This record gives sequence, structure tokens and C-alpha cells, in this order.
Amino acid sequence: MDIAKLMYRDGLLAGERILVTGGGTGLGREMTEAFLKLGATVHICGRRPNKLDETAGELMAAHGGSVVGHACDIRDAEAIDAMVGAIWADGGALTGVVNNAAGNFISRTEDLSINGFNAISDIVFRGTFYLTHNVGKRLIAEEKKASFLSILTTWVWNGGPFVVPSAMSKSAINTMTQSLAVEWGRYGLRFNAIAPGLFPTDGMSARLSPGGRGDNSSDQMNPMGRHGEMHELANLAVFLMGPGAEWVNGQTIAIDGAGYQASGGNFFQSLAPLGDAEWEQMRSMIKSTNAKDKADRS
Repeated sequence: MDIAKLMYRDGLLAGERILVTGGGTGLGREMTEAFLKLGATVHICGRRPNKLDETAGELMAAHGGSVVGHACDIRDAEAIDAMVGAIWADGGALTGVVNNAAGNFISRTEDLSINGFNAISDIVFRGTFYLTHNVGKRLIAEEKKASFLSILTTWVWNGGPFVVPSAMSKSAINTMTQSLAVEWGRYGLRFNAIAPGLFPTDGMSARLSPGGRGDNSSDQMNPMGRHGEMHELANLAVFLMGPGAEWVNGQTIAIDGAGYQASGGNFFQSLAPLGDAEWEQMRSMIKSTNAKDKADRS
């Protein structure tokens, strides 16, 4: 990310304590860097402790401040409770949570296994709620204010063919965002979400366009003729998490160059024509990516 393109004054987030799930890589790392650069203490969690340590070290070397990594599988409510307890013990209550951790892969729904469905829904649907619920109850008990931000997709508005577990789960988190904004607003807790278009990352490409197939968001398809740049997403995340946006609550904001309005922003046109052999080839590529990630976690 081009840090110079952050639009905020230095020190804007001084004193903030923000947890970013999936903060070691991809969009999570980009938001973590922005929060750190602007003065926040940032906690990041994920399932690969080596990657968390690497990211924390690199970002602190570049910007100073504090990034603390926590190896935690958010599918495990007890592991979340232990992690959040450790964060509270190390400096007190969080002032912000970014629900960024996710999983996804393309598949014809008729080919989808129950294990494949659960692999996504356990992270995105259940894990996001487990963490939000755990942190929210602590904040309510201590009468502390905070902001929650969830990273969704535009599929929450029009569905996601060939990524049904993700579309279902993120739609549920969109509903959670609106529901808790109303129910918990009285406690000083805000809930908003971002629905990004294409912001290319290695993990996204390996599972959503293996071998270059399934690319639903090429620059040529977007009305602005390009994909998103990381500083643009980071600027929006800082706005929603930082001071001065306290009246923004219960909103999901798309950042996709109007791609959703132009083409629907989903995979139907690119994937519907593919046959059995092409799907089998992509399944093999995705399995290889998953095996590599599993080896990295061991």
C-alpha cells in the first residue's frame, strides 16, 4: 500500500486499540498498516503464527508502534475467549474490531460437499459472530464504546453464484451489522461494513480465479477501467473506525468503482459456460493451494 496516499493526519488513531482478524495477509494486513501508521495499537490474529510474527515485525520496523500477533482459529469460541482475555489483560479494552478473516473458493453448488460448506460458514458466519459477541459483551459490561467493522462483498445484495457458502455467510453478517447497530447502539457500539470490489491479493486469486479462470472483475469490466488500490480501502476503513464518524452506524458501503451496478459483481457470466473438465482442473488447483496453506500452519 502507498502509505503516502492515506488522507488523514498523523496520530489520528493514537490511543486506539484495534483487533484485525486475518490481519497477517491481504486486505487485513493493509488495514493493519494504516491503523498502525496513524497511531493505533493493533492486534492481529490468524491461524499461521509465523506469518503473524513476520507481518508484525515488518510493519513495526517500517512505522514503529505496536502490532501484536495472536495465533487463533476463530472457528473455536473457546480460543476466541482466551485471545480476547489476553488482549484485555495486556492494556485493557479494545476500541475497535475489524472482522476481516474469511475463506472462499469457487465451486458449482452441486459439486459442493458439506465439509466444503462448513469450511467457509464456520469462519465467516460463526467465527465472526463468536468474536463480535465475545468482545461486545465485555464492552457492554465495562460501559466502553467501540466500533466494529466487517469486510463483506456486494454479493450480500444480489447473491453469489458459484460461491454460495460465502454469499450466504456474508449476507448473514450484513444482517448482524444492521441488527446490532440498532440493538447495541444504546451502549455506544457502532457496526458498519465495507463491500469491496476487486482488490487483488494472492489468496483471492488462487481460489477464485485458479489458472486465470473465473475472473469476474477484470479492469475492462469495471466502469472506471481499473481495480481498487489498497490505500483506497484503507482510507475508508480508517474513516469508519476513527473519530468523527460516530453518527455512521448500521451501514454497508461498497467500494468497487460502480462495478456492482454495471455487471452485478459476481461470477455468473465467467463461470456458467465452463464444463466438467475445466471445473475438475480448477478443483485440483484449489486443493493444491489448500494443501500448501495447511503445511504453512503446521
